[in-house]
Amino acid sequence: MRTSTADGTAAPVDEIEIRTITEDDLEAWGSAVTVGFLRPGLPGVPEYRRLRHFAGRTQGAYDGDRCVATFRSMPYELTLPGGRLLPVSAITGVTVTQTHRRRGLLSRMMDNELASARERGEAVAILIAAEYNIYGRFGFGPATRTHGWRVDLRRAGGLRADLPTADEFGDVPAAGRIDLVSMDELGRLGRELHDRWRLGQPGAINRDQAHWGLLTGSTTIPGQDWKEPFAVVHRDAGGAVTGLAVYRVEDKWVANNPECTLVVEDFLALDRPTAVSLWRYLCSVDWVGTLVVNNIAPDDPLPFYFKDPRAVRQHEDSSDFMWLRVLDVPAAFAPRRLAGAGRVVLEVSDPAGYAAGRWALVSDADGTGRAEPTGDRADLALDARALGSLYLGAESAARLAAAGLVEEVHPGAAFALDRLLGTPLRAWNPDSF
Repeated sequence: MRTSTADGTAAPVDEIEIRTITEDDLEAWGSAVTVGFLRPGLPGVPEYRRLRHFAGRTQGAYDGDRCVATFRSMPYELTLPGGRLLPVSAITGVTVTQTHRRRGLLSRMMDNELASARERGEAVAILIAAEYNIYGRFGFGPATRTHGWRVDLRRAGGLRADLPTADEFGDVPAAGRIDLVSMDELGRLGRELHDRWRLGQPGAINRDQAHWGLLTGSTTIPGQDWKEPFAVVHRDAGGAVTGLAVYRVEDKWVANNPECTLVVEDFLALDRPTAVSLWRYLCSVDWVGTLVVNNIAPDDPLPFYFKDPRAVRQHEDSSDFMWLRVLDVPAAFAPRRLAGAGRVVLEVSDPAGYAAGRWALVSDADGTGRAEPTGDRADLALDARALGSLYLGAESAARLAAAGLVEEVHPGAAFALDRLLGTPLRAWNPDSF
């Protein structure tokens, strides 16, 4: 088979070289990324690409001297149900130039990465899927969702007066305070707060230096304008930061009356009183008639804080978000807390072989779990995609069985698996990478 290159000449498929990118290659590699994401003309900016460059984890496909496909991974930590942190391979920067699609380049790079991740001891790989139908064939399944709200503040009638630490007029109580902070303060205080917050949120990942740089404006994405947001932190009576909110206000006036929209871009709270205080502040900003929350935990009780929850409607961009692929079944389940005593036998099909086999998922009464090879009859049959979707507990085996994506060999097994994998907080990851 031969491939057609940009200048019309042909190159054999096996002459398209997949190689590991060094720092010297980052500018050309970055330019290929912008072409792959349909943003030609933007600079490669090696300084920006270097922020998330880890030796041996960035690949490029080359047709002669031209980079025609890109791929990179980063070492991240994923919070599991129970609070343990699991090292994972976070895959990003995946592109194939239009002239070289359907040549197997993504498959070759993905095969390289998954094998390397398994060798590095990363039991799970994660990614954000730009297109739904691409990554299932590599064993990834949607494991968390984005979820947002749009609130008509006038109709909502304000927050309920009986909520903890808040009074009817929205004043911050003497036990705590809310302060506007600079971007420098946000970077410093936010990093410390997030490291505490993520331990209690299954599905969360760590935030690296590049994340805080992009949020605070010390780092900018090539070709994109950055506008400074507002940022507030909540401090408890002892002065410790227990929450933050980052937001923008879209300025709009109609017939000389303000009709502004406040857009919440980041929200972290270590406890419910902190969350209530921050929401009360955000809902009382002058000139604002609409509150938009781009992404918050799917089981967050925000609508019920309002006197009229019907004024809160789901954001139109709510969707699947982080996808997950299990590469080592015993290593993935050993640190994951399960919901109680039980045993379910899974028959997992996986053409790549990483998760394939018959596994007994076993949990003691205290939630200590493990996945063991077994010859026992299977209770459920599923593929690697479904296993990835179920791993964090945000998806239901019973729902997948109803959709024909899981086969219930033993009646009631899907519900039994849901009981084992259930979590008090639904897994959620607010961050791209």
